[in-house]
Amino acid sequence: MKKRHTEHRSISEVLKDFVSENRLEDGLDKIDARDAWLQLMGNGVNNYTTNVILKNDTLHVSLSSAVLREELSYGKEKIIRMLNESLGKELIKSLVLR
Repeated sequence: MKKRHTEHRSISEVLKDFVSENRLEDGLDKIDARDAWLQLMGNGVNNYTTNVILKNDTLHVSLSSAVLREELSYGKEKIIRMLNESLGKELIKSLVLR
């Protein structure tokens, strides 16, 4: 049984410890990346987005419109930069549009 901590800690500190002890960072990063895509790209792009998956440092986005996929491919670097700024860390290194 673990020892009890008798010092007072904030909830954010306790949650950070819980996430790191249970190795949940990767799963939370995947959810955060998907949410950042949906928030930044807006309704116009989200209507054609069918799937968003983060694998390692690559964000895979499935789109149902070939025209939209082609247009977004011209601004991949800017999209990656905007997503990383939204996430607050350099999580995404490349973007694959399918």
